[in-house]
Amino acid sequence: MNQELIRIVDNISRDKNIDKESIFQDLESAMISAARKHFGIKEDESEILVHIDRESGVITAYKDGEEIDIKKLGRIPAQTAKQVMIQKIKADERDSIFTEFSQRKGEIINGIAGRFEGGSLVVNLSNRAEGFLPKSEQISGESNHPGERIRAMILDVREISNQVKIILSRTHPDFIKRLFEQEVPEVTENIIEIKSLAREAGYRTKIAVASNDDKVDAVGACVGVRGSRIRSIVDELGGEKIDIVRWSDSSQVLISNALKPAEVSEIAICFELGRATVVVSEDQLSLAIGKHGQNVRLAARLTGWDIDILTPPEYNRGVERLAGCLKDIKGVDDTFVDKLLALGIISVLDLEEVGEIPLVEELGVEKPVAEKVVAAAIEEAKLIASEKEKKQAEDLMEQEEIKSKTDRPEKKIEE
Repeated sequence: MNQELIRIVDNISRDKNIDKESIFQDLESAMISAARKHFGIKEDESEILVHIDRESGVITAYKDGEEIDIKKLGRIPAQTAKQVMIQKIKADERDSIFTEFSQRKGEIINGIAGRFEGGSLVVNLSNRAEGFLPKSEQISGESNHPGERIRAMILDVREISNQVKIILSRTHPDFIKRLFEQEVPEVTENIIEIKSLAREAGYRTKIAVASNDDKVDAVGACVGVRGSRIRSIVDELGGEKIDIVRWSDSSQVLISNALKPAEVSEIAICFELGRATVVVSEDQLSLAIGKHGQNVRLAARLTGWDIDILTPPEYNRGVERLAGCLKDIKGVDDTFVDKLLALGIISVLDLEEVGEIPLVEELGVEKPVAEKVVAAAIEEAKLIASEKEKKQAEDLMEQEEIKSKTDRPEKKIEE
């Protein structure tokens, strides 16, 4: 009997990943509760001690210093001990699950798709733990059927009303990082470093990589022979497009790489505004912007710069208007506009937003002259806004006129 108790404790400890000492303490606590039930005493009325020998399994119990036989307590106290034991082991199991999965946050885990609960997919992670994949963390357009194998990242672990809730994600950017670590050994070994990542789950991801070894091509290693490595990741994500770009410490080079497959003609960076103005030819404009603005949006998040895309005519118009509003200001020479362009200020709107401080500190312009320059830019910006409002009003009137003509019924021709 005593050795059987040791074996039971060993099995529970192994199956539920609970420390054996905790189980022994739970058993002792349950037996104390049973003894109190048998003798009808409250916790502070009498002292009851129970000890289980961890090696032999021998149980000894005492009431107020006198030894009692725990086996003769009866059916009802035994039932009490059973209920207490179940509750305590469940609590220990919850603690064990919480501790285990809390330490695994950010890891990819395999599971079996189970049932749906209010849009969330319940994933069976093991015989003792379930994960929850909320609707917001599921890839758009992806469907999961019960019994399918599924991979997801452990996003968070919470204790909610006596339950451990393991939150999973397939949309988090770090899920892509973990997939690259599994598929590309050089990433795991830190030969290749993932510098930045921007993702719109289910549609497209841009990832910037750099090599810490001159002999290893970062982009080539991530793509793999004939695209084998990247294909495995794309298949896991249900066909989501992945652009792998080369990282550069030069913001201009990085922005140019991030906007691929579009070819960039020129980049003007304004550090004061955190903005990059990118000039592309007409035939590259749609590629640079991308479907619904996705390419430029992901490039902006990847590089950390606010990116404006302009065509050469748009760029030239902005520069000409900037030069035109400043030409009559005393103290401003022909090279002043070139200096502004070097600061990334390519329009009167940029100049209005930047103000006079960079002109004084960066270009060495005297403060009275800088104030006049900014004042001229503000007036020109107001004029641009007025022209824009007038154009919008004209377009609206034109649309209403076309609509009225379209809706007007045709007169019947009298014979």
